[in-house]
Amino acid sequence: MGDTTVTTLEGREAAVPHPVAEETGRGPLRRLRAPRRPRLWFEILLIAVSYWTYSLIRNAVPEQKSEALRNADWLWRLEHSLGMAVEESVNHAVNSVTWLIVGMNYYYATLHFIVTLGVLIWLYRSHPGRYAASRLVLFATTGVALVGYYLYPLAPPRLMTNTGFIDTVLVHDTWGSMASGDLKNMSNQYAAMPSMHIGWSVWSGLTIFALARVPWVRVLGLLYPAATLLVIVATANHFWLDAVGGLLCLAFGYAVARVWYGALPYALPRQVPQPRKAGRKRAPAAAGADERHLTPVGDRPAEDGHSPARPRPTTKP
Repeated sequence: MGDTTVTTLEGREAAVPHPVAEETGRGPLRRLRAPRRPRLWFEILLIAVSYWTYSLIRNAVPEQKSEALRNADWLWRLEHSLGMAVEESVNHAVNSVTWLIVGMNYYYATLHFIVTLGVLIWLYRSHPGRYAASRLVLFATTGVALVGYYLYPLAPPRLMTNTGFIDTVLVHDTWGSMASGDLKNMSNQYAAMPSMHIGWSVWSGLTIFALARVPWVRVLGLLYPAATLLVIVATANHFWLDAVGGLLCLAFGYAVARVWYGALPYALPRQVPQPRKAGRKRAPAAAGADERHLTPVGDRPAEDGHSPARPRPTTKP
């Protein structure tokens, strides 16, 4: 038998290349952009402060009544010229069914907040890796909407003069709009463009459709913004062009998240990736596998059950 060649464990370790890039070498900007697990107390505080700021700024926008009414008249004439001025017909048709319009009044007043917060909580619990990017979409959408409220005051259809729109909240004595009844002094009545009912409902619907696993839940995700569009028109709180403004704001929000995270929220990992640490030790199982692989050929048992004669080590002169 010839001499056996034995590869030592030390020799193999020297041949294994070390990782080229380590996670600890990332810059501060890249660390900020990396998805991380959200903290509950911080998220509650952030959402509360953000909504308070949004309400404060929105209601602090000067209520330019004359300009808002002029803009509403111009928008209404534009829809007539396009042959798409359907809001008044829908408003009267739905108002003739009392139980339906009353339900829509409460829908307008409540689901706007309930569904949006519910989707945020669901993302926080089930999709932590996508939560921060999805929240950024929502915040950027709302932020650019504030610019619209300031630059383009617009009266809702129900406040227009010389038209036949019905303010369904006043007629049916329901709590369905922050800009009607006893609550009208708490909200800017001339901030109808863009519609955040549409911006937030489409955000919620797309998130549910993209991430939910149950088919009927995904269908509900698509139906929710469609139902919201019907509600805001039937209650005479918005023109359908206000919904287009809400969609443009939402597109801006998705663009901001895409630039910041390098991908849309739904394409990010569901769970937050665990950072790799430099100098991580090899697992015992892997080390044991290497040792078994490095067993000298002469020490292996023969197939017939007899151990072959082990060659004597030779010494070089």
